Amino acid sequence: MNSVSMKLQADKYLLMALQEDITYEDVSANAVMPEGRQGTVELLCKQDGVIAGLDVFARVFTLLDEQTKIDFFFRDGDCVKAGQRMGVLTGDIRILLSGERTALNYLQRMSGIATYTREVADLLKGSKTKLLDTRKTTPNCRIFEKYAVRVGGGGNHRYNLSDGVLLKDNHIGAAGGIANAIQMAKAYAPFVRKIEVEVETPQQALEAAEAGADIIMLDNMTTAQMKEAIRLIDGRAETECSGNVTKENIARVLEIGVDYISSGALTHSAPILDISMKNLHSIE
Repeated sequence: MNSVSMKLQADKYLLMALQEDITYEDVSANAVMPEGRQGTVELLCKQDGVIAGLDVFARVFTLLDEQTKIDFFFRDGDCVKAGQRMGVLTGDIRILLSGERTALNYLQRMSGIATYTREVADLLKGSKTKLLDTRKTTPNCRIFEKYAVRVGGGGNHRYNLSDGVLLKDNHIGAAGGIANAIQMAKAYAPFVRKIEVEVETPQQALEAAEAGADIIMLDNMTTAQMKEAIRLIDGRAETECSGNVTKENIARVLEIGVDYISSGALTHSAPILDISMKNLHSIE
């Protein structure tokens, strides 16, 4: 995550997280360190995985004190092993103590998502199918979680509701049918926007293709239904499979040959990666 996107988009969320954790002071840190003193602490990996969010981790500390120095020995996307030292932080001990939990929360969460995404993406190697995330993200953490998906080897579906047209079952119900919903979207949305339609049966897939959908999402279909839907679409639209897709069941989708697989599990079900800050001591 580069410095521009950090300042324009991420900083406000990092500050909110810090304000949530520090109402007006860190009582524990100030009790044991009433005056500023320089110290150092190590960033240690306690579990194998893929690291993501190092810049976010560092930014938490520099928001508290821009003089904090962080030296990393890895980059986002690198595989890390349990027991490895990933970095060293140097600065005011009070800052190192006060920023620890918030910084680790981001790094652990993002690295967990990158690790899980890498595991799923590896299962798609050699196929034409691309792995995508969804909008099933933690509120106010989407920028971090979708970035972690990319680090892990996945791709991003639309970022938010302003980012693209996706006509789901309730949109179709509101419009009075698939064809009508697509026609209304074509009339309203800018011509640069692709129109994606969620369908639940092969017959609906055929209707969406005939109405001019650019992408057709096959939602919660059986393997047989998806195969029939792709036959009926007959190359007139790109295809996406969605609905409870995890690394445990993704194999059944591969043989079907869809263009995309979107999985909410990448963000809502990935466990954190165990990382900690240890061995803090004064250097004065």
